[in-house]
Amino acid sequence: MSTSPQTASASYYGNSALVRLARLGLSLSQQLWPGLAVRAAQRLFGTPLPPRWLRRPRAWPTHWLIERWPFERAGLTLYRDSMAAGDAPAVLLVHGWGGHAGQMLPLATALAREGLQPVILEMPAHGRSAGGTSNLPQFARAVEYAAARLQARGLALHAVVAHSLGANAAAHAASRSLAVQRLVLLAPPASPHDYTHLFARMFGLSERTRGAMQQRIEAREGILMPQFEPPAVGPRIRQPVLVVHDRGDRINRYADGEAYARAIAGAQLQATEGLGHMKILKDPAVLADVADFVSLKPR
Repeated sequence: MSTSPQTASASYYGNSALVRLARLGLSLSQQLWPGLAVRAAQRLFGTPLPPRWLRRPRAWPTHWLIERWPFERAGLTLYRDSMAAGDAPAVLLVHGWGGHAGQMLPLATALAREGLQPVILEMPAHGRSAGGTSNLPQFARAVEYAAARLQARGLALHAVVAHSLGANAAAHAASRSLAVQRLVLLAPPASPHDYTHLFARMFGLSERTRGAMQQRIEAREGILMPQFEPPAVGPRIRQPVLVVHDRGDRINRYADGEAYARAIAGAQLQATEGLGHMKILKDPAVLADVADFVSLKPR
């Protein structure tokens, strides 16, 4: 089962009154003030949805330690399980765009049962972390920064397990010599460049506005979007990699997972059915397979 680009975009943004208002505002500003339309589109593209003010922070298990780190002009939040052995190999868990640390708790529990030390990273503008906007390049820098800071503390970082855009970021970090032994990519998106086109169709942006928005993002971040795609990052990844992707994912197509598996030498691709984009994070069979792969158990 494949997902059309328009379906993928609509599945993420939905059709709420807020989205309809943004669509109308961008449409009008393109006609009246094109420069403003580009800046507004860039801001909306970098804003995780739904807005945090629509959600209450979830209660967090008391045996977890929460740290907030300044990062760039925003912040990061780290969650560490105090019940895990301090010398146990650590696994960094990374959520996706518009996600939060709580989505990674089932995986953290499964890894802790294997004697590993789960550490959850919450990205800028997500969950408890400071910031109003973010993007894929910042996600990738945050993964590298968190890994380096944890290792500087003497934590043996064994693996990274990441979901959706977090997986895209983790793959890029791994291609830049991220010092981990294993990498798990859950429902990764293959092309941020393509996603700008999905975003443009969803909000009625002209190609001129979309292209200008992309150029502004790339100029500010100092990196081109195609540099995050599987053909660019895959050949430079040396760790054993497990890619898990549902055939019916309505956010990131199954073909995206296949693209990573083809681009990374020796990568294992595990297809699931009926889990979509989010249930993959709590399905018992997936959790067990990820824990086995990370803990070096034979599969």
